[in-house]
Amino acid sequence: MKPRGAGWIAIAVPYAWLAVFFLAPFGILLKISVSEPANARPPYLPLFDATGFHGTLANFALLVSDPIYLSAVLDSLRIAASCTAICLLVGYPMAYAIARAKRAWRGPLLLLVMLPFWTSFVVRTYAWMGLLRPTGLVNAALAWFGFAPVELMANDFGVHLGIVYGYLPFMVLPLYAAIERIDRTLLEAASDLGASPLRAFVTVTLPLTLPGILAGSLLVFVPAVGEFVVPDLLGGPDTLMIGKLVWNEFFQARDWPTASALAIVLVVIVVAPVVLFQHRRARAA
Repeated sequence: MKPRGAGWIAIAVPYAWLAVFFLAPFGILLKISVSEPANARPPYLPLFDATGFHGTLANFALLVSDPIYLSAVLDSLRIAASCTAICLLVGYPMAYAIARAKRAWRGPLLLLVMLPFWTSFVVRTYAWMGLLRPTGLVNAALAWFGFAPVELMANDFGVHLGIVYGYLPFMVLPLYAAIERIDRTLLEAASDLGASPLRAFVTVTLPLTLPGILAGSLLVFVPAVGEFVVPDLLGGPDTLMIGKLVWNEFFQARDWPTASALAIVLVVIVVAPVVLFQHRRARAA
């Protein structure tokens, strides 16, 4: 049955939103990414003029041939994947404990998980700078106990800590929803059949929470790939992720075509796992 009246509006609104706030900016980026840089305003040549079409794929070729850009892409994928794995290892026990707590405690515990969102992400990252810097509280405490100071920021450790701290709730909440929906009689049945608690977890709980694991992993991985604030504030000069490199190309080098090509690559990296996840869900349904 075809939708009528309000049904068409309900369908048209999200598609219009997608067209205005995703497809149109993506088209502008794509246009700039195949343009040639120029010392002008804007800093790129028009694709069309009186002599014809002047598009080029040299900007995308540069991303493959220049080791700096390739390294930034690979480092972004590596850091995002490792941070996602850490969030899963830390967030699963947290979500499991909250889901198995008494019902009266679940709301306050979930509130504690979401409480950091009430403060700006940038402010929280600056707070970590105060804790991790060489003269910060952590090294001051180590010095008080007689230990030498430790480099906790301007390296991969600081970037991982900042990203895991910032995006851990995105992993905990989908996992909690998946674990809380599990019928406990299934675990009781597994126990009655002689399964140990570990075997019941592996054969019953873990498979039933796979949708939550996939959803939480996407919610962490997708923004972590393009993260800019944490690498800029807690990372060092050797920590070059795509988000920071795009900013440098746009506002320091003024090379908009290369920056747009990088942004297109970032969009593809972000959209690809979402499309694969939706395809998997469609096949499972």
